[in-house]
Amino acid sequence: MTEQDHPAQPGRTAPSELLRANPVIAVLRASDPHDYDRVIDVLADNGVRSVELTLSTPGTLEHLPTLAGREGVEIGIGTVTTVDQARQAIDGGAAYLVTPVTRLEIIRVALEADVPVYPGGLTPTELFSAWEAGATAVKIFPAETVGPQYGSHLRGPFPDLQFVPSGGIGLEDIPRWLGAGAVAVSMGGPLIGDALKGGSLDALASRARRVVEAASER
Repeated sequence: MTEQDHPAQPGRTAPSELLRANPVIAVLRASDPHDYDRVIDVLADNGVRSVELTLSTPGTLEHLPTLAGREGVEIGIGTVTTVDQARQAIDGGAAYLVTPVTRLEIIRVALEADVPVYPGGLTPTELFSAWEAGATAVKIFPAETVGPQYGSHLRGPFPDLQFVPSGGIGLEDIPRWLGAGAVAVSMGGPLIGDALKGGSLDALASRARRVVEAASER
């Protein structure tokens, strides 16, 4: 994936070079934020370089500064629903922000800080409103309800719109979504499995390698 595939638009922050080269975002939800550490290391070692930590895990913002400086991986904060959360995440070193809904004020905070932001939406009105407000790319959520063809359909009226599907993305969906023009795909359970609950890290590494291989098929 090159700069020409997903160029920066005026008034918006472009996706990182790391994400363009490795177009998979791993979404982590844990009972304790300290459980993130080993899982992030395994993901990064096996080619998944972008990790979204969700605010549904208590203590995520407090633990973020200990993770944000890791080499070869970018740590974003997801499930951001308020301006205060957005500012705390940015102050803590978040590489990007992800929201489950379209909140224009959160997009503005990210733009002011020159931090990529991926606001969530599903309808054309929600997605275009977020894009027009300066989103790096819009998050199609929940993506499994519409399928990869939805990304292609959106490009009809909105040819410049960049998007990231999230929610129910399986291994077989990755090349289809990337082929439809997605900047990246966002994956939770199908990639992470039970790794955050004491499951096998070797199995996680194997899943990560399969995901990276599927992404290379785009």
